[in-house]
Amino acid sequence: MVNFRKYVSTAAVLASGFFLAQSTVSTVLYSQMYDSPRSNLSLPSPISSSAEKTILSAKELVDINVNTMMTDPVLKNATWGFVVYDPKTKKVISSYNENTPLVPASTTKLLTTETALNLLGENYRWMTQLEYSGNIDENGVLNGNLYVVGSGDPSMGTNKAGAWSYRDIISDFMSGLSREGIKKVNGDIIIQTALFKGNIARLPENVVWLESNNYYLPVGTTREINPANEKLITKKGNSSSEKKYFYVSPYMNQMVFAEKYEGNGTLTTKIPDAPAYLANTFRTTLVKSGIPVTGKVTPRMTEAEPENRKMVSAYKSPTLGDIIFYTNQHSDNSLAEALLRTVGFQKLGDQTLESGRVVVTDHLKESDFDMNGLNYMDGSGLSRNNNITPISQVKFLTSLMNQKYYNTYLTSLPVGGQSGTLKRMFIGTGNGQIFAKTGTLNKVKALAGYLKTNSGKTLVFSLMVNNYAGSVDMVKKRMEKILEPALDL
Repeated sequence: MVNFRKYVSTAAVLASGFFLAQSTVSTVLYSQMYDSPRSNLSLPSPISSSAEKTILSAKELVDINVNTMMTDPVLKNATWGFVVYDPKTKKVISSYNENTPLVPASTTKLLTTETALNLLGENYRWMTQLEYSGNIDENGVLNGNLYVVGSGDPSMGTNKAGAWSYRDIISDFMSGLSREGIKKVNGDIIIQTALFKGNIARLPENVVWLESNNYYLPVGTTREINPANEKLITKKGNSSSEKKYFYVSPYMNQMVFAEKYEGNGTLTTKIPDAPAYLANTFRTTLVKSGIPVTGKVTPRMTEAEPENRKMVSAYKSPTLGDIIFYTNQHSDNSLAEALLRTVGFQKLGDQTLESGRVVVTDHLKESDFDMNGLNYMDGSGLSRNNNITPISQVKFLTSLMNQKYYNTYLTSLPVGGQSGTLKRMFIGTGNGQIFAKTGTLNKVKALAGYLKTNSGKTLVFSLMVNNYAGSVDMVKKRMEKILEPALDL
């Protein structure tokens, strides 16, 4: 980083015709003089005139802007870090606090979604099948059971990433029964999935509850509740002295009552169970359509002696690539948490937060990820106990450029000025050149991804700001200012 103690002012630099900035190092080195009230040091203002931009190199402009931000009222008391990195030379171009562990907010999703792509493949799909056991007599009576066999599809019924609605899936199921000639079901509708084992989930430490409309989605069961209409289970605290616990609903901006919280990270609450809702709605549709069902909807996780069954219909979710595109573009927390649990289930057979974390961190270690400063607590970035260093983020993103799924991964990231959570940033300079994941919590703003320079190079960057002053819009503007000259590198 530029040693600005040698600068008297930008004007003096221009007048002298030579630049002390050429003796830079990649990391900002500064002493307590910067923070001393007795110091008469005056750091240069951000470069703005065309004459200055013509004389100074792009790297010098980046360094000057970064150093200027150190005394900016919004950032001077914040903890923040920045790295811009050249993946071809494997060298840091400019940096500040590159080894400082910082709260990454939703840039945590970069790790979660990449792990899913690596372990499952971009064409992976979740299957939800309708099957039946027994036999069908000459009158179209099924003497056996219907089975709704799920696989933990996180998009089911949400319309996210092109997923079908419950109505569409049930319509397909009905068509399958018609093809089989089933006019009555003399048996039960059995939900079979090992993924939903109850409504107890351990929460990540220091999770954000009622902040910026974010939420955490525990696993749970409420069989007859449509996840798209969760207001049916929204409750208000009464006037009793008993302590109540709430979280922000993932399906609507209302608080949902948690029935029990023991204070040890275990929460019992009513959360929609998508397979159960599908099965109950399917039964209702059958009866209304004149196809009686004598039995009930019941879960059956395992069978000691499985019945012989025939598949009637199979619904395939959107591809994992499509799910990840939606997750990163919209910073969808519930999908990110579901991906974490999916990789945990696929590798360890247990769809829990703990298993997911083990699988992700083991994958990162095997990929030579720089684990120094890493604390991976959840899949979405809602926990403030998540930590990562800027340098490990850029080296991680660099390592992905040789992966076969890199284009899918890159395309999933919001584009500055054009799409997703970056649509309103880089509207002018940098429009269409920044491909990055955003992260936002109260007093936390992060941005990490790829930058296409004006000369056609691809650079990798990470910029995380914790505990800033002012508004999030102020921080966004300063992020844009820091990255603007990097486009000319």
